[in-house]
Amino acid sequence: MANKNFKLPESEQTGTIVFNLDPLIIKHHYEIDYIHSYAQDTPFFRGLSEGKLLSTYCPSCGYKYGTPRAHCMHCGSPTEWFELPKEGYVHTYTTCYFGSEEFLKETPFHLILVEWPDVDTFFLGRLVGVKPGEIKIGMKVKARFKRLSQFKPTDVYFVPAE
Repeated sequence: MANKNFKLPESEQTGTIVFNLDPLIIKHHYEIDYIHSYAQDTPFFRGLSEGKLLSTYCPSCGYKYGTPRAHCMHCGSPTEWFELPKEGYVHTYTTCYFGSEEFLKETPFHLILVEWPDVDTFFLGRLVGVKPGEIKIGMKVKARFKRLSQFKPTDVYFVPAE
């Protein structure tokens, strides 16, 4: 025998708003707090808060990374930290006309791969202060840092250096 005072799940208001049925597009509030450890990447995020772009290199084989790694992907040795130059060059780019909620107000925005002489891999970052037609491969860019660090990858962005 069912409990007549029991509230069925279908009878609760969910707060879901349907915008479209095909394809189905809904809006539903979702919120979560979490604790996250940057572990071996801690120096990178602390560096951003100090206006430094830190990465790693392999003391065994000499391979230098544009983004930090705990161990070398070539020889497996533990890596060590070094500071990247603030100025680099656009290796390639894309203009994003849609993004996650954090970036929707900034669309369109530009993502670039930054390269440096004598560094073997690239760094992915945002390029601000330019229109889509103004970006060029090989363009010199300079790292800038948010004044109030959130200890997030978005604490660093790039602007034209010239």
